[in-house]
Amino acid sequence: MLLLAVAGTIGCDQVTKHLATTTLAGSPDRSYLEDTVRIGYVENQGGFLSLGAELAPAGRAAIFTVATGVMLLALIVVAVRRRMSGWPALGVALFVSGGVSNWIDRVIQGRVVDFLNVGAGPVRTGVFNVADLAIMVGAVAFAWGEWSRRSDTA
Repeated sequence: MLLLAVAGTIGCDQVTKHLATTTLAGSPDRSYLEDTVRIGYVENQGGFLSLGAELAPAGRAAIFTVATGVMLLALIVVAVRRRMSGWPALGVALFVSGGVSNWIDRVIQGRVVDFLNVGAGPVRTGVFNVADLAIMVGAVAFAWGEWSRRSDTA
C-alpha cells in the first residue's frame, strides 16, 4: 500500500508538472472559484517559498540535491528501522515521495515547476505543486499518527 502511495505521488506530481510546462508556460495565470485557486507557471530554483533561489548554483546544488538527498535517505532508514506502520508510515511515505519527486527535478533540470496557488483576497499561499502538497499532508499524517499513538499509551 505504501509503495502505491509513493508511486502514485511521484507519478501524479511528474505528470502535472509536465502538463504545467506544456500548457501554462508563457501564458497568463488562470483563476478559478472566484480567485480561490490560481494556476500559473513558475520555475523555482530555490526551496520552500523560493528560499535559497538567489544562492550561487554550487550552493543550491549542495543544499537542494546533496543535503536533501541525504535527508530523504535518512528518513527512509529511520522509518524502516522503526518499523513504522499506520499513519506515521503513510506520512513518511508521502513526505519522502514528494521530496524525491522535487529532488529528481532539481537533479535533472536544476529547478522545480510550481503552478498552484490558493487563498482568499490578499491571504494566499506561495506557489506550489503536487509534491509540495504531498510533503505537507505527509507531515500532518505523521504528526497525527505519532500524537494518537502517544495519547493511547499515556
